[in-house]
Amino acid sequence: MADAKDPALPTKTMRAPDFQAMWRDTADWFAVHYMQILIAIGAAIVIYLLLATLKGLGKRYKGSRGDTIGYTNVLGRTVAKTTHFFMVMVSARLVAGYADAPPVVYRTIVFLFTIATVLQGAIWAREVILGLIERRTLAEDGQGETLANAMGLIRVLVTVALFAIAGIVVLDNLGVNVTGLVAGLGIGGIAIGLAAQGIFSDLFAALSIIFDKPFRRGESISYDTTTATVEKIGLKSTRLRALTGEKKVISNANLLQKEITSYQTLDHRRLKFAIGVIYQTPPQVAEQIPDILKTIVESLDAVFIRSGFVGFGASSLDFELEFEVYKPGWDDIYLIRHNIGLAILRQFNERGIEFAYPTQTTFTAAPDGRMIMPYAEVQPVKRVDLEG
Repeated sequence: MADAKDPALPTKTMRAPDFQAMWRDTADWFAVHYMQILIAIGAAIVIYLLLATLKGLGKRYKGSRGDTIGYTNVLGRTVAKTTHFFMVMVSARLVAGYADAPPVVYRTIVFLFTIATVLQGAIWAREVILGLIERRTLAEDGQGETLANAMGLIRVLVTVALFAIAGIVVLDNLGVNVTGLVAGLGIGGIAIGLAAQGIFSDLFAALSIIFDKPFRRGESISYDTTTATVEKIGLKSTRLRALTGEKKVISNANLLQKEITSYQTLDHRRLKFAIGVIYQTPPQVAEQIPDILKTIVESLDAVFIRSGFVGFGASSLDFELEFEVYKPGWDDIYLIRHNIGLAILRQFNERGIEFAYPTQTTFTAAPDGRMIMPYAEVQPVKRVDLEG
């Protein structure tokens, strides 16, 4: 082991602060610059009172929890978070700079002012970010239920990120080499991200649903072969209620990868009926079918779009009917479609129009090659005159 007195080893002597010298320098400073100090203190008091007044106005306009948030509320929340430590250090920094403070006092005030400014900036940035997030979500979703599910996580992430940056800035201003610290935090973040990749994938998918709003709670959506109503949007999964009553749970990341159809914003829906009548239908009767269908649709709270002959089927003359229903609920649409279908059946029966269905006629040949009809042959009837 090397000797402590070895000149090859660097030595650094730590000296305790000389408080007597600091007090003596401060007293001499007051004696020489008392006029400047008094002016600076007066200005500092004015600045402090101004900041305190702004803080009071911020508390007045920040609003209450659950209220609709505007830019004024966001600004009020931000200003209301101004700390007394920051206001005092702003005032002290003004006094030290204007009144030519001693070097020791000046460096101490600058150091504390730097810490106060960085921390206050992190607090203000956090309030602005969180306020804008709440404003964006609550402005379109007054209940804010999806926001409440994620706001705790968002607040933690934003707070940790901002104060980590603030801590690095403070250490850098103190002359500490933060390169290794930043690299260590980066490697640790990558390791945590890889270990919890699935969890973070669902969490960020939940945030994407909250901000982008592809659907909301209570909406009817369909994906793949599933049609269901959204019951709850969680941080990891979304819970759905299928039309058949089953409860479906799907991860947020998996759900966002699918093509989703939302029916919430539809103010109307277009429906179609395919109708086939037999080939024995007379042409003059077939010409009346579109008008018959139009009359039925318009009489049952629906909007007629078009109807007409579309083709010759294997065993039917094919017609098509298109109409729109301006109702928000699927139950109302279902009932109107039901009524129109029954009305078509009733009208066709009254007019003698027969619906076609798949039919097949089989012809059988006798041993002599003569065709055997599928129905009994009609025997000729001879007239017999009876004589009285």
